[in-house]
Order: sequence, then structure tokens, then C-alpha cells
Amino acid sequence: MINIHGGKVAVRVPATSANLGPGFDALGLALGLYDEVEVEIGTAPGLTIEVTGEGEGELDAGEGHLVVRSLRAAFDAFSVRQPDSLRLVCRNRIPHGRGLGSSSAAICAGIVAARALAHPEHAGDRSARERAGGVLSDAFALGIATEIEGHPDNVAPCLAGGLTIAWMEQPGDPRMVKLAPHGDIRPVAIVPQNRLSTEAARGLLPKDVPHADASANAGRAALLIAALTTRPERELLLAATEDRLHQDYRAPAMPQTAELVKRLRGAGVPAIVSGAGPTVLAFSTPDTQDLIAPEVGTDWHIQPLDVETHGACVVSPETR
Repeated sequence: MINIHGGKVAVRVPATSANLGPGFDALGLALGLYDEVEVEIGTAPGLTIEVTGEGEGELDAGEGHLVVRSLRAAFDAFSVRQPDSLRLVCRNRIPHGRGLGSSSAAICAGIVAARALAHPEHAGDRSARERAGGVLSDAFALGIATEIEGHPDNVAPCLAGGLTIAWMEQPGDPRMVKLAPHGDIRPVAIVPQNRLSTEAARGLLPKDVPHADASANAGRAALLIAALTTRPERELLLAATEDRLHQDYRAPAMPQTAELVKRLRGAGVPAIVSGAGPTVLAFSTPDTQDLIAPEVGTDWHIQPLDVETHGACVVSPETR
């Protein structure tokens, strides 16, 4: 067992959008919107948590906090003796319950912080970690994160950045491939005030779907990879983001989201439900960027975002 007698680390984790339309439970994209988490191991026994921004005054202030649970799980996985003293500071910007991966961000923050505290010599050097492999690799972190989250499609882009394809090789063995999105990809998050739990949205899905719908989604998901990485043209993105597996089934839980997606797509804007919703993610192109706001109205917050290419990372005070 590794004993850690002190130390402090700050990590930054991005928002994510999973599914991306037809890529249900497989595709994910990291977005340039971040939570920042500081973890400090001190000497005075006890746990203290400070939260500002999203979730302030709402989140569990004890061992039930998702970052703390993820820290504990990661310490166990890294063979680190659980510290008696923990201080956590969370600066949250990712909206909660909106389909932008806030839970995955919390999970990845805890894992990346625990890894940095356990192995500070490799904390800020991803290439060195991947060469070393084993517990230092993102593949190992993905396994911990998926066990906590249940699905790898959100935690994969949060850890790795960029566009990811995630799958389960077998139960308990998640895998991912990272791809570089085309430089012209311009995601726009359209965020409502209301929230929706992933569990509630997933509960609306049928156990079986028509073969024709599954076949159609397979083709669209393959086309979406091509559109996002090599040919980000409106016509291709619009065709590639068509979904038949989950969005229509979930529409009764978020009718305003479903209606907005329909309006945007009718105006020629490639639009999807982000994750389990209710946020809408649109892909802005030069010929559609002026079409989004008129279709959205005033009940939503429109937030253009960059694609985050690096994923979760340890940050120094100078880069925050």
C-alpha cells in the first residue's frame, strides 16, 4: 500500500456530449466548458468540501459527494491507503442534470486527482503515463470511471478529449478510441433551465427496437465519424445526426427539447439531444450559424463551445 502523508493537486475536467444522435452509448465529444477541482491531503482528520457555481448549496457535503466517492474508489484501485484528512474545493461550471456530462466530470476529476497524488512524478505528463502503462494509463482510469458511471461513452471523452468511440470488450472491460475532430467543427450547446435525470430518460427506452432502425443508426453513426473528422459539411452533418434509437422515445420527458431539435433540423441545422438531455447540441457551420438563434427563442441559453482536445488534466495555478 502507498501511504500519502500530504499533498495538493488541482485538476480541470471538461463537459461532454454523449450519443451525438445515432451513436447511442458509443460516441462522445469533449467540450470547452470546465469544472476545476482541488484536492488536498492534510494532517487534521476530517473531510471538508467547498462548492461554488453549479450545485452550490445542493450537493452532498460528505462522503456521498461524487468526487469524494471517485477519489476513494481510485485510491483503492491505485493501492493507496485512504487518507484521514481530505479537503475538496470544487469550482463548477458544467450545468447539472442537463446532458453535458457533469457526473462524468466529477468522476474523472476524482480519479485524475487520485492518480496525481499517488504518482506525482507523472502527474502532468500524459505521454509519459501512457508509455509507463498500467495504473498510470487512461485505459486504467477508464475502467474505474466506467465502473462508477455504468457506461463509458461520457467518461471516455472527459478523460481523453476530442471525439471518442467507446465500447465494452466484455463486461468490466471498457475500451476507447480517440479521434481528432475536424478543425471546422463548431458545437453550440443550447441549455434549458430545467433538469432531467439520466435514469429517468433511460427508463423510457424500449427493450427491443426494429431491425430497420438499428440498421439505419449503424449507417448514420459511421457517416457521423466521417463528417466530424474529415467532411464537416452541413448536408453530411444533417444526415449523419439522424437518430432512431433513443431521442423519439425520450421525447415525452422533454417535449421542449424534442420540439427545438425538430425546428432546428427543419431549418437545416444539424441538431441532436446532448446525452440524455434536455440540452440540445447543434453543429454550427458557416451557412447555419445565423439560423440557430431565431429558432431557439429566449427560454434557452445559447453557448458556443470549442472542442476540447486534451481531456482531463492536472493544472498549475498559472494555467487556471
